[in-house]
Amino acid sequence: MKIAMIGAGSIVFTKTLLNDMLGTPALAGATYALISPTESRLRRMEAFAKRMVSENGVQAKVYATTDRREAIKDADYVICMIQVGGIEAFGHDYHIPLKYGVDQCIGDSLGPGGVMRGLRTIPVLAEMVKDMEALAKPGAILLNYSNPMAACCYALGKISNVPYIGLCHGVQTTLDLISGYVGVPKSEIDYLVAGINHMAWFLKIEHQGKDLYPLFKANCEKPGYYVNEKVRIEVMRHFGYFMTESTGHLSEYLPWFRSSERALKAYCDEPAFGGESGAYYNWGKLIAEKYAGVDQLQFESAKLNPRSVEYCSYILEAHETGKPFRLQGNVRNDGYITNLTPGCCVEVPVYVDREGLHPLRIGDLPVQLAALNQSNVTVQTLAVEAGFSGDPELAMNAIATDPLTSACCTLAEIREMTAELLKAEAQWLPQFAGKSLAPTPAITIPKNVKRAEVPLDPALAVAARFGKLATQETE
Repeated sequence: MKIAMIGAGSIVFTKTLLNDMLGTPALAGATYALISPTESRLRRMEAFAKRMVSENGVQAKVYATTDRREAIKDADYVICMIQVGGIEAFGHDYHIPLKYGVDQCIGDSLGPGGVMRGLRTIPVLAEMVKDMEALAKPGAILLNYSNPMAACCYALGKISNVPYIGLCHGVQTTLDLISGYVGVPKSEIDYLVAGINHMAWFLKIEHQGKDLYPLFKANCEKPGYYVNEKVRIEVMRHFGYFMTESTGHLSEYLPWFRSSERALKAYCDEPAFGGESGAYYNWGKLIAEKYAGVDQLQFESAKLNPRSVEYCSYILEAHETGKPFRLQGNVRNDGYITNLTPGCCVEVPVYVDREGLHPLRIGDLPVQLAALNQSNVTVQTLAVEAGFSGDPELAMNAIATDPLTSACCTLAEIREMTAELLKAEAQWLPQFAGKSLAPTPAITIPKNVKRAEVPLDPALAVAARFGKLATQETE
């Protein structure tokens, strides 16, 4: 089989997935085509991958190319790990909104940063699936790891019938936390999770038929437990269920935790991904600067480690062997969650076997959870349309409907911020070429302005009449 890895310059992630796949017997003999536009990083990753093969006696072939179509040709699987614009674009995603009072911790999934990353990524994904339709083997599966996951998979579902699934590790890592809080081995916990990427809900956590939620909630109220995940626990207190992403992530998707200094100090005061401003960008910038021009892989061991929690190798194994595997995947909402927008991206249990991907139908989410999810789906919907059309007004609309941004900025400020973002990132946004966002008209209202003599809306007329009567009554 042939496995194309698009964005293989992502050294840490590529290394992890290669380790998992090379250590899976069912994938022995595979050819791995690594592609990245950054030649130097690509060649370093190629050399390390070949060391992994030779030093572990693995049956596999590895080669690198900067030609995406060549990598995809005759591929059985395509793994997407791209980050369009890299750390430079990410810097604009973080710094420009911060000027307007929008403080992001991660900035890769929602908010101004997530919308802009989506606008940069969606056109590239569209080209990628066209290449798959033309060049990959029939039925080849696309495994997407690129953020913003929900917007990217939403877009994929609108443009192609190529089988795809979006992959994240939020459920696996959150299960580690739940296991520690309730004192039950992770492997013994029965759970049901559904929602959207980075905001999916643990609808059920049980052990041998016993509901673990009462114990989990009780322990979450203990200071030593609460401090680890303030935002997630706070949301569970008021909405009833725990969700799949960290405080740093979730704090950005809702209006209550980062829109004021008071809220930031109360809920986002832990370091790094516990809520710190710019945590992900600062980490990425530090790594980029630390290893600029340095082949850090030459100092790392090529010995294969046990498989990670990433789903990729398990999906390929199940599809090749027919042995079913269950995971949490991001797919087009073809009736799987019935009170979220049809066609959007939802995260639900998915079974994989030789016949392909089989998502599980959930039905309705609890209405309060669907409401929180839908607030994010609305932003994703507008971002996807803007990503395809290159309409700057839709880009502005997407950012304006973001829950955090709308709690921090006026519409005029959001328009100005969007225009600045589009200008700063123009080199990665070809669909917006030659288009600009109209500024908000500036109107100065003198203190003694006389109101125009126009018919009032009936409701306003009634309100004005009653206001006048109330004033006379008071006098």
